[in-house]
Amino acid sequence: MRILVINADDLGFAPGVNRGILEAHAAGTVTSASMIVTAPAFAEAAERVQSEAKGLGVGLHLNLVSGAALSSVPSLVDPATGRFCPLDVLVRRALAGQVDPAEVRRECEAQLAKLVAAGITPTHIDSHRHVHAMPGILPAVAAVAHDAAIPVVRRPLDRVSLLDPVASAKMLVVHAAWRTALTGVAPAHRGLLARAPHFRGIAMQGMPDIRDRLLATIDQLPIGTTEIMVHPGYDDEVLAAQDAFRAERMVEVRALCDPAVVARLQKGDVKLVSFRAFV
Repeated sequence: MRILVINADDLGFAPGVNRGILEAHAAGTVTSASMIVTAPAFAEAAERVQSEAKGLGVGLHLNLVSGAALSSVPSLVDPATGRFCPLDVLVRRALAGQVDPAEVRRECEAQLAKLVAAGITPTHIDSHRHVHAMPGILPAVAAVAHDAAIPVVRRPLDRVSLLDPVASAKMLVVHAAWRTALTGVAPAHRGLLARAPHFRGIAMQGMPDIRDRLLATIDQLPIGTTEIMVHPGYDDEVLAAQDAFRAERMVEVRALCDPAVVARLQKGDVKLVSFRAFV
């Protein structure tokens, strides 16, 4: 049996992103989404999911690199601004052992609690820019997921290919970070991480031929469960103020709503689910 979760990251990032994700869900392709609770359109996203997309599984898209924290986390923020450090600074701190896992846990718990308070039952945890793959962060996230009985923490270990050297370079960095971070995970929590689905999506992100790549990926799914990460959305002023990845999101909406993709998923050889199936 080949089981597939198509998960849209960045729900709550901006109204246009919410619109694109819910449109792809309505088309029958996106089954799951990861919510940024610290983003400007979070409240709108939570309301729309509960009124328009009750079949959509929603998890936490842990954010440690954009905006303000919900808790006191000195090792994660810039003392001059009081806001999260950018990704490159966080990476340096994590690799140098300067990130306090207790602070990561506190912030992860606060963001998870905000999602639950909005009426969402979380189905999984992943993170913005894959930061949970780093030392000092992964052990804390695994502990939170274990204690909250959340069955899935994304294992963002995509398949490296010589045909995609740029994407593969990013994948190798994530692989290396994950291996290092895993050494700090408590033995009782490692089983949770090991049960995570196969992962695909890094090589598709930002690609103009994403429709064809998506179709090829579905054709080549391994036995078992696979998560395909996507980033559909529509550009708007809120998104433009936060992120440079904009026009590419609209290409993803078109790909995910394309009749050929919808028909491929209805062929019958792949079972499309959300992470609710893991509960």
